[in-house]
Amino acid sequence: MCGVFGFVSSRPVDKNVILNLVKHSRQRGKDSSGLIFLQNSNYSIFRADYDVVKLLNEVKPFSSNLLLGHSRLITNGLADNQPVVREGICVIHNGIIVNHEQIWDMISKKRELQIDSEVIAAIAKDSIDKGDELKTIPERILSLCKGVVACALLIPEMGKLCLFSNNGSLYYGVLNDTHFFASEQFPLTMAGCKNIVQVKKAIFIDVPKSTNPLSIIDNNIRKVNLIPELPQISVEEKLLSYERHNLKRCTKCILPETMPFIRFDENGICNYCNNYRLRNVPKPTEQLFKLVEPYRRLVGNDCIVPFSGGRDSCYGLHLIVNELKMKPVTYTYDWGMVTDLGRRNISRMCAELGVENIIVADDIAKKRRNIEMNLRAWLKSPHLGMISILTAGDKHFFRHIESIKKQTGISLNLWGVNPLEVTHFKAGFLGVPPDFEEKHVYSNGALKQLRYQGLRLKAMLESPGYFNSSLWDTLSGEYFRSFHKKTDYYHIFDYWRWDEKIIDDTLKLYDWEKAPDTNTTWRIGDGTAAFYNYIYYKVAGFTEHDTFRSNQIREGDLTREEALILVDDENRPRYQNIKWYLDAVNIDFTDAIKVINSIKPLY
Repeated sequence: MCGVFGFVSSRPVDKNVILNLVKHSRQRGKDSSGLIFLQNSNYSIFRADYDVVKLLNEVKPFSSNLLLGHSRLITNGLADNQPVVREGICVIHNGIIVNHEQIWDMISKKRELQIDSEVIAAIAKDSIDKGDELKTIPERILSLCKGVVACALLIPEMGKLCLFSNNGSLYYGVLNDTHFFASEQFPLTMAGCKNIVQVKKAIFIDVPKSTNPLSIIDNNIRKVNLIPELPQISVEEKLLSYERHNLKRCTKCILPETMPFIRFDENGICNYCNNYRLRNVPKPTEQLFKLVEPYRRLVGNDCIVPFSGGRDSCYGLHLIVNELKMKPVTYTYDWGMVTDLGRRNISRMCAELGVENIIVADDIAKKRRNIEMNLRAWLKSPHLGMISILTAGDKHFFRHIESIKKQTGISLNLWGVNPLEVTHFKAGFLGVPPDFEEKHVYSNGALKQLRYQGLRLKAMLESPGYFNSSLWDTLSGEYFRSFHKKTDYYHIFDYWRWDEKIIDDTLKLYDWEKAPDTNTTWRIGDGTAAFYNYIYYKVAGFTEHDTFRSNQIREGDLTREEALILVDDENRPRYQNIKWYLDAVNIDFTDAIKVINSIKPLY
């Protein structure tokens, strides 16, 4: 996943315009970067595993009439970087090709790199060697590749640059005699381009021919892969224990006696059941059609869909495109805990539905340092009510959507939030009683937040390590989630009933990928969930799966017996995901699990 940009001109382009293109592209990721530019009639390529702004200032290509580049969020491969160069062909690719390993068996070329984008250059060279017409190359690439392909393909020997995309995450515009392109429309608008078009059909641009060897310089300084490999089963997995507890449970749902603030009546039914109000009772879809009608556009995208790649946002996108007949642009916030599986499902869905995807990637190394500092503080003084601080960094999701609204000029945002994902216990373990009148998944309100933050402060004082440089990031993110007013904001599942079987069956049609270490389809692209659920189960004897399945029982979607069978499987420790998480935040697996295993249980 990366931001791509570039221009081809008969004259040097204003430095400020170049800086605007470069700086906007880095909002999609600044873990690595690459540039292609003309230097004394030769093509020079610079690749680096650091910020594109730093690379630009080092190589200073400001006098060149041609500049192509990218700023990348690393998804796989520590050493391989873009632009990908193979047999004289250069590729800058935004997206993930989910079937690249299978494609190598379909062409005459052999794989040389780890990065998935290499297969684009290989297909292009294979087609050229066969004598195919140039105009057919993008068609062949898109017919073979599954997943998002938004690409700038440079063939110096033929003097051609080709722009093409299968989901519209690429824009092209002209200013005077200068051809510009970028992953999004906004930077081209800022550059003053006219007649900006969303690239889906291939666009060919003439560039200077060159038969000279390409000059390639790699600047690699990073020692640690930002995206750890999903580990194989190891002997350390034996540290993860899974005991079935004989806890008193509600006779109607499956909540156990360790649930915060739980009480049972004379029939053994808990207060969570007795105070429950049905949530999964949608309003008529006709109401949503009327609400969105003023936002529809004859040309261009007309709504923003916050998009994690999880099952609910994916199914929500399916409904928005196929049932609501809107033209969305998806928005993904990557804070360092989105796994490769989640990214691949984002790529699958956006490619299949032909939907643009805007990514805002935070400083992943910094975000993970924040998690590390807070997790080390937690391990020194374990407190179930403080586990939520480990996921506080993702709340900036709500801040960045306001920027996306301004950049796209689209105000309507449609969310696919599961109405049954209510987890009172996470705040309950901090001392916050459940608000049975709460109608939204995400709690809000000044009084509630002040009480919550006061209780959190008290818990933080037990481990001073919480008072670290991540504190502002935590508080500001929670402000945007809980206090910032949301406008033009609707939930898809307020109008379509959430049905797990229908959702899972629908996602199979998109070849949606499941996790290798669990049978559930919930939260499998989230790098944090397996870790915190292990803590909850080990100490309290239940996880968020128990609360979710209990809500389904209350809604009449599951029997109590069915729910018990499901959570028995879903609460099993997910070694691979837990190991990935701890590796990502630089915490020793053995040390962390031993601390968790030594915590005195509540039962």
